[in-house]
Order: sequence, then structure tokens, then C-alpha cells
Amino acid sequence: MMTPTGTRVITGTATIMLSYDFVINALAAGGIVAVVAGIVGFFLVMRGQTFAGHALSHVGFAGATGAVLLGVSPFWGLVALTLAAGLAMGFLGDRVSGRDVAIGMVLSLSLGLGLLFLHFYTSFATRATSLLFGNVFSVDRTTVHTLAMLGMACLLALALMARPLLFATLQPDLAEARGVSIRLVSVLFMAIVAIAVAEAAQIVGVLLVFTLMVGPAAAAQRLSTRLGRGLLLTVIIGLAETWLGISLAYHTDWPSSFWIAALSGAVYFASLAQAKIRG
Repeated sequence: MMTPTGTRVITGTATIMLSYDFVINALAAGGIVAVVAGIVGFFLVMRGQTFAGHALSHVGFAGATGAVLLGVSPFWGLVALTLAAGLAMGFLGDRVSGRDVAIGMVLSLSLGLGLLFLHFYTSFATRATSLLFGNVFSVDRTTVHTLAMLGMACLLALALMARPLLFATLQPDLAEARGVSIRLVSVLFMAIVAIAVAEAAQIVGVLLVFTLMVGPAAAAQRLSTRLGRGLLLTVIIGLAETWLGISLAYHTDWPSSFWIAALSGAVYFASLAQAKIRG
């Protein structure tokens, strides 16, 4: 049982932590991204396209570093190239599925291009580390507002296409026979995924996007087969992992991305164990 003294200590620590603007910005940005990435990631896992989040994040790194050479914000370079790659993946559809070697080469080429761009702009090297591994405590209020607007656009677009997306995901042949354009659904969905990936990269970096895009959704789908409950679980898990990870990073001075990734892995493996026990 928590003693009154222990409760006061925890409350006092939380109050001190929340007195800093950079912590509030980190929690706000992390919360926004956890919700958006979790919901989008839920459909990504359901469609068996989890490779897309990983692939798009690598492509985005080249876009971010290339944007710096052009004098453009790395965030918008990340969004632009990620969105372009997402649209291309959606257009190609099943033709990119299962091509592990080709996808791996694209990922390697993207990272190689990013390193080349850094070679020509070495003063960007420190920020490049943040792009690769994330630094949520560096997020400012303007970025929080940008993430909120992009996040609302993603969720609104996803809500509008939810019915045909589910139909095309669960019964693609029947959906196509009923007049649903599978390619159009794929293109629009991958555009949404691209923006969600760009947002997630601001929190955990391009190399750990899988943590927020796939981890919570995969765990939730192990714990529940119902759509509504699964989405709710995904959001709860994503928020808990992100906010707890940020809090642990503040108190330990260890990277927030490490904590979020560690918590995501722990929850996922716990969900596997729970599913095995139930089965």
C-alpha cells in the first residue's frame, strides 16, 4: 500500500517534472504521435504490411538530410519523400509484397544517400543523430502544433476510408467484385501511413519507428480480436509506453527512445505469453 509520504514524493516529483516546458512539449508530442501511429499501425498490422513503416522511415532519412542541403526544414523533407514513397508503394500494391531483397536494397540505398548528404553538410551531423534515434525533449511548441494538425488530418482521412479499407483488407476479392478500387484504397492508405511514419520519427527516430507503428498494435491484436476493443487497447498501450518512457528518460537521463522501445518490446512479448496461456 502506498503511504501518504510516498504519495507526496511521487506527486512532488511529477509536479517538478511538469514545470519544465520541454517536458510538457515532449509529453504532448509523444501523446499525439502515440495515438496517430497506434491507430494507423493497427490497420498496417491487420493488412500484413508492417514492412512499409520500416521502409518508409529509411526513405524519409534521405529526404530529411537532402532537405538540409536545399535549405529546407528536415521535417518537411522527411514528410515529402516519405509521402512520395508511400504513394509509390500504394500504387505498386502487391507487386512490392514479399520482395525482401528489393526492399532491403532500397532501405540500404536510402540510408546511403542520407550519409552522402551528411558528407556535404557535416554541421548537420548532431541533428542527424536525433533523426536516426529520436530526441523527444528537443521538440518545440511549433512542432507540437504541426504534429497535431498532421495527426488530425491522418485520423480524419482514415475515418473517411475506414469501411472500404476494412472491406479491402478482410475480403479483397469480394471488395473488388463490389466495385471497390483496391489500388485506390492502397494508395490512400499508404499516404496516411507515410505521414504517420514521419510523425513517429520525430519521437523515436527513423530507426525505431517500428516501436510506435507496430508494437502497440501487434500487442493489442494478440489481446483482442474485436476491432473497437483492439483500437482502444492500441491507443492505451501506445500512450502508456510513450509517456512512461519519457518519464523514465527524464529521471534516469537515458534516451527516451530506448525506454519506449524497451517498454514496447516488453508489452509485446507479454501479450505473446498471455495469448499462449489462453490458447
